[in-house]
Amino acid sequence: MNTEPLLTTPFDASATAAEVLHGVDLTGRRAVVTGGASGIGTETVRALATAGAKVTIATRRPVSAEPLIRELSAVPGAGPVRAEALDLSDLASVDTFARTWRGPLDILVANAGIMALPTRTVTARGWEMQLATNFLGHFALAGALHARLREAGSARIVVVSSGAHRSAPFDFDDPHFARRPYDPWTAYGQSKSAEVLFTVAARRWADDGITANALSPGYILTALQRHLDDDTMRAFGVMDAEGNLTPLPHYKTPAQGAATSVLLAASPLLTGVTGRYFEDNQEARVVHGDEERPGGVAAHALDPRAADRLWEYAADALR
Repeated sequence: MNTEPLLTTPFDASATAAEVLHGVDLTGRRAVVTGGASGIGTETVRALATAGAKVTIATRRPVSAEPLIRELSAVPGAGPVRAEALDLSDLASVDTFARTWRGPLDILVANAGIMALPTRTVTARGWEMQLATNFLGHFALAGALHARLREAGSARIVVVSSGAHRSAPFDFDDPHFARRPYDPWTAYGQSKSAEVLFTVAARRWADDGITANALSPGYILTALQRHLDDDTMRAFGVMDAEGNLTPLPHYKTPAQGAATSVLLAASPLLTGVTGRYFEDNQEARVVHGDEERPGGVAAHALDPRAADRLWEYAADALR
C-alpha cells in the first residue's frame, strides 16, 4: 500500500475535463477509450481529442459513436477519432480488437461498465456479467495490448472504478455468485474493488514504462443507471413523480465526471504515478472498516497481497 503523501492537484471537484487538460498538447499520442460513445466516456474522448490525441472509441456499437466523430472532425486542431467494435464480455471480441491494433498505445482508459444487473447473468464462460465486463474484460484487454503499451515507452492505464467498491471486497471463494445469493449491488461493488486491485498489481509493469491508476468519477446521471427501475431512482432522490430525472446538488455533469479520468490519462501532474486511487481530481484518503464518511478508497482495494492474488486468479480464468 502506498505510504507516500497523498497527491494533490489544483483542480477541485467542479473542474471539467477540458479545464484539466487546458494547455496540454497530446498531438501524436494515441488513446483507446472503452465505452467512449456515451456518458463520461464521450467527455473523455472529447477532451483527449481536442488536446490533439488520436482516439479510438472501443464500443459494442461503433455506429453510436458517429455523431461524436463528426463533431470532433470539425474542431480545429483536434486529433482524429474513430470507433472500433469491442464487447468486453466476449474474449473473442477482445482478442480481435487487440490483434488488429498497430503501433504504440499511449493511453488506455478502461471506462466501459455496467451496474446493478437485476438478476444474475453469466457469460458463455460462466462469469458473472458485471465482473466479466467491468474487470475481467478490461484485464484481458490490457494484457493483450501490453506490448503496444510498452512500445509507447511511457503509457498510462486509467481504470474508472466507483465509490461502490467500498461495499464489497473481492470474494475469491465465490466471485461469480455460483453459491451465495446474488445481489446486484454486491456484484457491482466487487467488480469495482477488482478494478482498483488491478491497478495496484500492475506495478509489475512499471519497468515497461506503464503506469495504472483508478478513480471514482463521482455521482453522475448517465446510461450507467439504465438497469435501475423507477422506484429505485426515486429512492435515490434523482427522479420525480412524473419520471423526470432530477440530479441532486452534489451530482456532477458528465464533463465534470470525466475530469479525473483525463487527469490520470494525460496530465503531466501524474507522470510516473501508479497504483493509486483518485476522486474529485485528488488522490483519495484510505478508509478502514465501516467508516460512514463518504468518499475515500477502501483499504481492501489497495491490499497488495489481494491485488497479486487477483492478478493470478484473472490470468488463470483467461486460460
